Amino acid sequence: MRACVIFNPAAKGQKAERFRHSLAVIAAECELKLTSGPADARRLAATAVQDGFDTIIAAGGDGTLNEVLNGIGDAPNGFSRVRLGILPLGTINVFARELKIPAQPDAAWQIVRRGKELSVDLPRVEVDHAGKKQSTYFAQLAGAGLDARAIQLVSWSLKKKIGPLAYIVAGLRAVNENHPMLSVSDGVSQFSGQLVLAGNGRLYGGNFHVFPQAALTDGLLEVCIFPRVTWLVLIQCGICLLLTGKLPENAVIRLRAKSFELTGPSSVWTEVDGELAVPLPATFAISPTTLRVLIP
Repeated sequence: MRACVIFNPAAKGQKAERFRHSLAVIAAECELKLTSGPADARRLAATAVQDGFDTIIAAGGDGTLNEVLNGIGDAPNGFSRVRLGILPLGTINVFARELKIPAQPDAAWQIVRRGKELSVDLPRVEVDHAGKKQSTYFAQLAGAGLDARAIQLVSWSLKKKIGPLAYIVAGLRAVNENHPMLSVSDGVSQFSGQLVLAGNGRLYGGNFHVFPQAALTDGLLEVCIFPRVTWLVLIQCGICLLLTGKLPENAVIRLRAKSFELTGPSSVWTEVDGELAVPLPATFAISPTTLRVLIP
């Protein structure tokens, strides 16, 4: 195994501190590549593929993981050439939780060392730019509407202080805005809603089973459409999520598809793995068993 770890040296929190204590052991077995700013993990990952590394480990949260994933995709045949490992640090790493990768760096590193590999589906969101399709990949989930708007409104200084709660604060601000209707079509059926979520795995936000029928290897995206986003709907969904970990089914419309078109005003953005991606209109699609990941 020729491996490298891509890590944000400015990462804070207990998990990041525990990871730093493990650096000596990890550095003896692979190469460390430290990021210096936004999008740097993507650049480092693309370069690592071209330099012949066969295993690239993302040490961080959802944002770092998404950058590394897209960096692998930037390299020719990157997904067939490289395996993805995960050391979950940062605020949240939902994909690591989906794969049941432990939060403790030493335990997560042992999973990388054992090298058990699983090929999972690789979803993407595509937009047409000057007649050419541009793809942004995601591992776990994507969305448009309220959740993407909340990400736009997140105060990063507040996020450093209170972690995931900063998204709730931003969400409370976003819900008071006017939300346009979005249209979802898989070529057979068409639905409308003010919030659209697409899941590759079951989890959203850490422990909530928003996509209960999703599976990482079934070649399908599970789409969850909220016809309306009001305080009443959010309170109903919030109570149900806290008590059961699941959404009330009478509040959503569900669709399972290999691909779907999402249209709406160009002012509406999409998010992938908790990171802003592209504005609408967009196509969501999935490539079956394309991403090679290291699992317990």
